[in-house]
Amino acid sequence: MNMSVNLTNSSMSHDNPGPLGRHVASAVVYGLVLAVGLPLNTLSLWILLRNHGFRSSCAVLMVNLAVSDLLLALSLPLRVYFYATFRWPFGAATCTAAIVMFRVNIRTSSIFITLISVDRMIALVFPLRSRYLRTSACAFKCCSVVWILISILCIPEINRLYSFVKHSTLCFENQTQPEGSVISILQAIFFLILLLVNIVSTVVVIIVLKKRPSTGAAKVNNKMNVILIFVVNMLVFIIFFLPFTLQLLRYNNDKKIRALVCLASVNCCLDPLIYYFSLDSFWQDKGKRQTDVGTHSLSRSLERF
Repeated sequence: MNMSVNLTNSSMSHDNPGPLGRHVASAVVYGLVLAVGLPLNTLSLWILLRNHGFRSSCAVLMVNLAVSDLLLALSLPLRVYFYATFRWPFGAATCTAAIVMFRVNIRTSSIFITLISVDRMIALVFPLRSRYLRTSACAFKCCSVVWILISILCIPEINRLYSFVKHSTLCFENQTQPEGSVISILQAIFFLILLLVNIVSTVVVIIVLKKRPSTGAAKVNNKMNVILIFVVNMLVFIIFFLPFTLQLLRYNNDKKIRALVCLASVNCCLDPLIYYFSLDSFWQDKGKRQTDVGTHSLSRSLERF
């Protein structure tokens, strides 16, 4: 009996990564992200489905991005409870599910953001030839493939996580796992590829827009909106997704992992503000949306948002 108590105390001492102040700070961050991200993503998803439906490829991608962010927001109450109380009475299965939901959001959100950038770039560079490629059906297929592949790839990770957390008294602590080094390396390479795609898309769009004439405040404003979307896509990707992925390659610094997980979770608050509310047609009812046939192709592509 005494040996069991000693083992438990030893486990608690080993799993406890630092002073209580860090845990309270994490609880506050997750609480704020939950308070902002949950209503914003819920409202964004409702408006997208009500006003835009699945009329365009970009709308389909945005709906999937909102769903991904909403799933992350729904998992945050568990993190708030854990870091506020430093107790985990919900079992290893619930802990594994909460961790996986976060990692699924990081992976799917980064892919959907990249697809949105590629979709906007193709619409701008090839406005006519891309019409048959940029369809709702094609976007649905791409999103389905993303969800299916990410789900399949998570199966071995779920097994490893469950085996790891069931021997620990603390859920979200000590998430660095040497046995997952191959997955971590592959994930880092994958994120670097996505980042490169975002950078290339941004550069191409800036070059194309600079070559097109601007004859009015509205068209200049449209250009700035397009450039802003691409630049913010890239910055959000670099700030929120890349640091966490690269840190996974180092297995001996759980404190940094905890801080970067907090940072990455903030992306679910900014996605609705950046990718939805910044669009002029976001609030516009689909029955009232009008398209001027004689306007520039850039304006027509923006209206399809």
